[in-house]
Amino acid sequence: MAEHRFLLKANWPGLRNDVGEIETANLKTKVSIPPEMDGPGVGTNPDEMLLGAAATCYIITLAAMMQRSGLDKAGLTMESEGIVDVTKGVITYKKIIHRPHIVLKADASEKDFALAHRLAKKAETSCMISRAVQGNVEIELRAAVEAAN
Repeated sequence: MAEHRFLLKANWPGLRNDVGEIETANLKTKVSIPPEMDGPGVGTNPDEMLLGAAATCYIITLAAMMQRSGLDKAGLTMESEGIVDVTKGVITYKKIIHRPHIVLKADASEKDFALAHRLAKKAETSCMISRAVQGNVEIELRAAVEAAN
C-alpha cells in the first residue's frame, strides 16, 4: 500500500472577517469568507477550494481514463458550479455540478461518442474527492460530447 501525505500550513491572525493565509508545496494564497456570506472576499475561500478540488480531481481522472482507453480527443474543458445553502444560519455545501465539454476528433465514431459518455460518468464515481464527499454533497454531471469541426 502506498500512502501519500500532503501538508498545509494555515495562519489566521484575527477573527471571523479577517484574512488568513494557507500554504502547501504548490499553493500559497490568502483566504477569507466570501462576500456572499458577509466576509471580506479576499483571496479564495473554503467553498471555492472544495469546488476546485472536486473539479480538478474529476477532469484529471477523466483525462487519464480517456488516455488508458485510447479515446483521442481534440479538447477537454469544464465548468463546475458549487451550490451552498444557508438556512437558519446553518451553512451546507449542497451540490456540485460538473459540466465537462469533450470534443472528439472530427472523424470520431458512434462508438467513440458512447465511450466518451461512459467515461464521463465513470470518472465521477472514480474520483477520490467525489468518493470523499459522497453522502454529504450531491454531485451532478452534465456532460456534453461533440466532434471537432
